[in-house]
Amino acid sequence: MNHEEEGMTLVEHLTELRKRIVWVLLVLVLGMVVGLVYAKPLILYLQSIAPIANVNWHTFSPWEPIKLYMNFSLVTGLLIALPFALYQTWAFLKPGLREVEQKASLLYVPFAFFMFLLGLAFGYFVVFKMAFLFTSSISANLQLTETYGAAQYFSFMFNILLPIALVFELPIVVMFLTKIRVLNPLVLKKVRRYAYLALVVIATMITPPDAVSAIVVALPMILLYEFSVFLSAAIYRKQLLDDQAWEAEAATLEGSSKSVD
Repeated sequence: MNHEEEGMTLVEHLTELRKRIVWVLLVLVLGMVVGLVYAKPLILYLQSIAPIANVNWHTFSPWEPIKLYMNFSLVTGLLIALPFALYQTWAFLKPGLREVEQKASLLYVPFAFFMFLLGLAFGYFVVFKMAFLFTSSISANLQLTETYGAAQYFSFMFNILLPIALVFELPIVVMFLTKIRVLNPLVLKKVRRYAYLALVVIATMITPPDAVSAIVVALPMILLYEFSVFLSAAIYRKQLLDDQAWEAEAATLEGSSKSVD
């Protein structure tokens, strides 16, 4: 950290934060433009594959096709803006980190994006399909004819995918907070039972109302939490070793100084 960074006032920090937020919003808008361009082929592709292939689609108001385009535009914009937003977050916090922490935490950006994509894949290929087949089976049992509104279908899909993708960011958040010494594995182990309860509640809210579906989703989430504890413990042990080395070096220098005196 240089003297200029040390001398920054609260107003200067807030100004810098505002600039970074503006840049993130600009990238989000550009991503939404890209999403508008590619919304049609994406929608047609998702309509052509399971679990909704060979089903007639309907709209129930003149506004729905536009709403559909905007939903895909927003999701695409979020995907494009996410890595940039993560980098801007790192750049804002960078002055408060040591050089070794700056290099290590920068690696979190691509890892976080990968975990977000992994969460989307798990949400679509496992949770969403399971939820859709469950609702379809209920309709069949009640002898109902399923008529799908395009906007309702994709809203149902995004309401499942996005929360799961965010939960998959848990290891990254835990690693970063441990790295900057806000969190440690001792705290994570202490609140484990409450974390499990929260994850089970989330799994129950985004899955069909049956025990099997909730368990299928809750188990990966709990494994993610335990993986986060493992990563936090690894970082914490290294921090303790670094602190011990620093204290030993400081004690050595202090002893040398007294000897010279």
